[in-house]
Amino acid sequence: MEKGLISVDRWTEHSQAYFLTHLHSDHTQGLSSSWAKGPIFCSRLTAKLFPFKFPGFNLSLLRLLAVGTWHSISLVSPSSVSSSTLQVMPIDAHHCPGAVMFLFRGEFGCLLYTGDFRWETTSKRAEIGRIMLLNALKDDVVDILYLDNTYCNPSYAFPSRAIIAQQVIDIIVSHPEHDIIIGIDSLGKEDLLLHISHELKIKIWVWPERLQTMHLLGFHDIFTTKTSLTRVRAVPRYSFSVETLEGLNTMHPTIGIMPSGLPWVVRPLENGDKLFGSLLTSRYNRSKWSGNGGNHTEKPNGNLGSVEKFHKYIYSVPYSDHSCFAEIEDFVKLVQPTNMKGIVSSSSCYVDPLYYFGRLCGAYQSAQSLPHNKRKERVERVLAVNNKTTFRCGASAGVERKRAMTVKVKSSGIHVSRMSALRRKKRGAKIEENDRPN
Repeated sequence: MEKGLISVDRWTEHSQAYFLTHLHSDHTQGLSSSWAKGPIFCSRLTAKLFPFKFPGFNLSLLRLLAVGTWHSISLVSPSSVSSSTLQVMPIDAHHCPGAVMFLFRGEFGCLLYTGDFRWETTSKRAEIGRIMLLNALKDDVVDILYLDNTYCNPSYAFPSRAIIAQQVIDIIVSHPEHDIIIGIDSLGKEDLLLHISHELKIKIWVWPERLQTMHLLGFHDIFTTKTSLTRVRAVPRYSFSVETLEGLNTMHPTIGIMPSGLPWVVRPLENGDKLFGSLLTSRYNRSKWSGNGGNHTEKPNGNLGSVEKFHKYIYSVPYSDHSCFAEIEDFVKLVQPTNMKGIVSSSSCYVDPLYYFGRLCGAYQSAQSLPHNKRKERVERVLAVNNKTTFRCGASAGVERKRAMTVKVKSSGIHVSRMSALRRKKRGAKIEENDRPN
């Protein structure tokens, strides 16, 4: 695909068509109310939320794409001035409201860009997404899979969101006299809050801007801005801190719950207690889940399973809207791409997905049948061809904070960036020719 045709979650350079996977801020860096470079293709729900995030935006630039349907887009080659047709299908990414994957098809081949996604295998919604993807692919081979590799490391082994949501209920029920504070972002984790409200028959407090978002999503009677109506409050993640919890406890007993795939660590417990190992091993190496994600072998907190109490007022639960390692592997096995690239260039333990899943890619599988002296040549040739059509990565802010220490292991191709649990840097992407890594 030529340079200047399309961009995905990247807004700083010129293209003929732009695609937005979802409205989290790390995928909209460079997008603003005054942005007017070209048409933006997105899901219907993302378009509905768009004016709230970017007030005053020229909404005539938005092009709504129905999920599960092929759409044709006419493009013009910048070099030959000849016209071509791009086909694209949005597929539910199971990440946050409006989030989709994009399956592209055209003269360049077949490309799948996941954006941020959660590929659970235990829910009806996930099964619908799986059937939709398989029906869309049919006999097509995905030449390049652009993969959400946020948790592309075996250390990340957490169960389904349904299981963790029930653990959150257990925490709340076990503290009947406490106020409950839950840290969330401006979009996402709605299903968790709805589950709490339904199971406990209570309203959930949210801040005013979040209430507007809830109303846009169609939730009118479950959420409130009146603290007197409920003891459960969902607060902005940035305001969730030890200091905040300590201050609240001077007025009324309060506990905090942080739902995140990353262990949320600020400091060790008091009275000499220590945290369990590193950020990557503290929860996941102690938590062993069965293949269906339902059984935990260690239950230090009764029914709380993988819940860790990192502070006397704070519980961390592995409720994530990103796929864990096993789910990523299942997805790669399902898609069976010729080649793949991670869209997250720096995470808490960055690993190129080819390091773990290259054996599942067609380029590597075909090479294995060749004599040893031809194998490397075949792989390099296939990758060279595929790299002519790539997503050029651009930096944008994420939700965890990068630490200073970076370790590069050249022999294995691993690039490990050690992070704190409060921010990670992520990447948008631009499809163009002859990509150079940043």
